Amino acid sequence: MRENPGAVMRPSSVLHAVVVAAYNEPYDVVADGIRSLLHTSTSPSKIVVFFAYEERGGPRMAETARRLAAEYGDGFAAFVLVEHPAGIPGEIAGKGANITYAGQRLAHWVEANGIDPESVLVTSLDCDNTPHEAYFDYVAYEYVLAPDRAHLSFQPISLYLTNIWEAPAPSRVVASANCFWNLTTTVRPLSLRNFASHSQPLTALVDMGFWSKKTIVEDGHQYWRSWFHFDGDYRVVPIHVPIYQDAVLAGGFRDTMVAQFKQLSRWSYGASDVPYVGVRVFSGTARTPFWPGFLRFLSLIEGHVSLASISVIIAVGGWIPFAVATQTGEVTDLIERMPMTVGLIQQIGMVGLIASVIVFNSLLPPRPVHVPPVRRVTMWLQWVLYPLTLLVFNSSTALHSQWRLLTGRYRERFDVTEKVSGVGRRTV
Repeated sequence: MRENPGAVMRPSSVLHAVVVAAYNEPYDVVADGIRSLLHTSTSPSKIVVFFAYEERGGPRMAETARRLAAEYGDGFAAFVLVEHPAGIPGEIAGKGANITYAGQRLAHWVEANGIDPESVLVTSLDCDNTPHEAYFDYVAYEYVLAPDRAHLSFQPISLYLTNIWEAPAPSRVVASANCFWNLTTTVRPLSLRNFASHSQPLTALVDMGFWSKKTIVEDGHQYWRSWFHFDGDYRVVPIHVPIYQDAVLAGGFRDTMVAQFKQLSRWSYGASDVPYVGVRVFSGTARTPFWPGFLRFLSLIEGHVSLASISVIIAVGGWIPFAVATQTGEVTDLIERMPMTVGLIQQIGMVGLIASVIVFNSLLPPRPVHVPPVRRVTMWLQWVLYPLTLLVFNSSTALHSQWRLLTGRYRERFDVTEKVSGVGRRTV
């Protein structure tokens, strides 16, 4: 497929191909996401849906797919069911392999219908995602303006707010931290990566073989695959509208905490990208410029090291030299001041925490009728748990994933995290 960077396009000429990934989710969960695509400011006649579901999801998932096609298929330009066969050699069963299989079908469909592939913009969604009503308009506008559009991807802001009022306090705190992180990275170009749902031109996806079929964290890894495939001539464009997702909620409190740990462990397994990037930056086999690649490599390492260690250092690190020195009798002025220094840093960090509280509460959706008013109070009190929650979940999950990589116990399957919303069970 030949690209023409200088071609003039209009937003109305863009065809949005939405690849919706599903495993074994119940009908009511998936239907919410599909219905949201019918109520965007972009005409559904400019949207084609490729519903990518897993054969391993069983007959119930297949029936859900057929029901969705029957009830909503006529509302779009096309609604194509793609069943990803189980047990394909060379694949890790999970989202990456699933959406790649659907993406290949999409490419054949575009060719068979005589559609210019450069006019097709592909958005990958989890089946419970709800894009902002203006998302497709925003991303089409940015796409047609860019002269280097084939070398771009487009990243909305993932906000975990759909069921935030029903989730327990620790899960809400983690969701708020994720929301705030996604908001801040949109204004940090060097740190902005593909995360969760994002959009990329079909021409680029075809050229690079779509997504990885052999990694657990296919979204972040897609950034590095794209960066090296295009020899460093690649960037992520922030789209400043949200795609709404669920906070983790899995039945009882204990089940939710286990599910939260599994989800964050899966995300932090993105540390597996460190050797992937390092080998290509330092071996000389990649054609990317060295210094931009080196700086991104340092940023990648810093992110994963900080995730695993900063909470621990702030919590107890300042006291360790003091405790050791007290036992050995070698207490210096610097060591004596260490706890006070860490305390000062913690006080400065409170400014960021207060900003997080204000921003998060401004993002909250209206309280559902079935949620008691007292929950509004707990929405404020939950922030007392913030330091402990980040210590327990962020640091421990990062250390868990990095220890698995260090000891060679690599993840060979995509752990689906069970979640429950106010209307039924969800798995993401």
